[in-house]
Amino acid sequence: MADGSAAGAVNIQLPPKLIPVFLGEADIRGAYGGRGSAKTRSFAKMLAVRGLMFAQAGIAGVIVCGREFQNSLADSSFAEVKAAIMEEPWLAANYDVGDKYIRTRDRRVSFLFIGLRRSLNSVKSTARILILWVDEAEPVTEYAWQIVEPTIRDDGSELWVTWNPERETSATNKRFREGTLERARIVEMNWRDNPFFPARLNRVRQRFRRDNPEDYDWIWEGAYRTHYAGAYYSRHLLKAAHEGRIGAVDLEPLMSVRTYHDLASSSDRADNYVIWVCQFVDLEMRVLAHYETSGQSPDFHIKWLRDWCLDHDVKRCHIGLPHDGKQQQIDTSWQAIWRKAGDEDLKFDVPEPVRSGGKGAAMDRVRAAQLHFHRVRFDAGATQAGRQALAAYHEKRSEDERNVGLGPEHDWSSHSADAFGLMCVDYAERKGRRPKPRDKYADARRRKKRSAWTG
Repeated sequence: MADGSAAGAVNIQLPPKLIPVFLGEADIRGAYGGRGSAKTRSFAKMLAVRGLMFAQAGIAGVIVCGREFQNSLADSSFAEVKAAIMEEPWLAANYDVGDKYIRTRDRRVSFLFIGLRRSLNSVKSTARILILWVDEAEPVTEYAWQIVEPTIRDDGSELWVTWNPERETSATNKRFREGTLERARIVEMNWRDNPFFPARLNRVRQRFRRDNPEDYDWIWEGAYRTHYAGAYYSRHLLKAAHEGRIGAVDLEPLMSVRTYHDLASSSDRADNYVIWVCQFVDLEMRVLAHYETSGQSPDFHIKWLRDWCLDHDVKRCHIGLPHDGKQQQIDTSWQAIWRKAGDEDLKFDVPEPVRSGGKGAAMDRVRAAQLHFHRVRFDAGATQAGRQALAAYHEKRSEDERNVGLGPEHDWSSHSADAFGLMCVDYAERKGRRPKPRDKYADARRRKKRSAWTG
């Protein structure tokens, strides 16, 4: 590749599979796959190359490097871009790299490092974006992509995306891997596609395959994640599949249709709104549908549920809201919103929110779900994304040597899991089968009793 300087042509080492990604014109360039593929370092190096080419062509602007979560520069792609520049003397000679900034020496092109979750507005207001590179893009929400993509509007500007797949239903996967894209060059990259794969890292890979076989395909081979340490519902889902409780589920026309919600925050447009649709038939919870989206207005959620009900000839629908359903959302509450949404075609019953708030509420929902999971029957097609969230919902552990449990992890899976737990809490209340509250002193009494025996 010519660098446009007196040095003439230079050689850039890239894995052969990535070379077509950077050739020719494209609006989107990307790579996905497991660890050790060199995709991140390769994209960082090509970003520096393209930045220098822009500057030497007299083009000024900003190259934005974004990740979904970034609390500080240490969480960003800064170190990757800096390392890519410093390992090539001809790049290092043309860049000014400080402790907190990277720019070409002529100052025409500078790099900006942002977290998409907290800085979407800054992306929208950034002038003359030459390239936007989103690394570790798996958790980026659909709402974030809807904001990000239109910010790249000048001819010749590009979006670059790199990610390690985790779930088939993620917004990134659906948009860039399964969606129909024009002018896009995206490839799968795994460790075996990297001719520079270090022998030492290969020993790490082999040890990982021996010691952590349940996570090996996801970490190293680019497969979707199927195992989560500390998952609350993994064995329950396996048992449901084994017992044939995941399949076709018919709506019972004489029984009430019930929905259970997890509410999106009015202060965080990227937060997810979830609805589970079910019926309590005899002692079963028959789950008919699952809905989850982010960045949408209340009217959008109402329309989805209204369309679902009318498509299934449902004239009356129960709205089960969590404890914060009565709290104000800018100028009203979710309880008031749903109460106003009914009409002569579809009546929404909106009782007081389900008692699920307060300290320990998340674990109360988990215990209720575990206790009654054997009563749940899922519609396979309409609940796939929800079941993937349930499979991923897991306990957070402390990062110190104690490795103690800290309760449920709040991540992408927690929205669907919270609404599912709400359904099980309400079922338990209605059937008089709510689990007993946790006795926080029980363990201490048992230890004292054991020590008395041994004394």
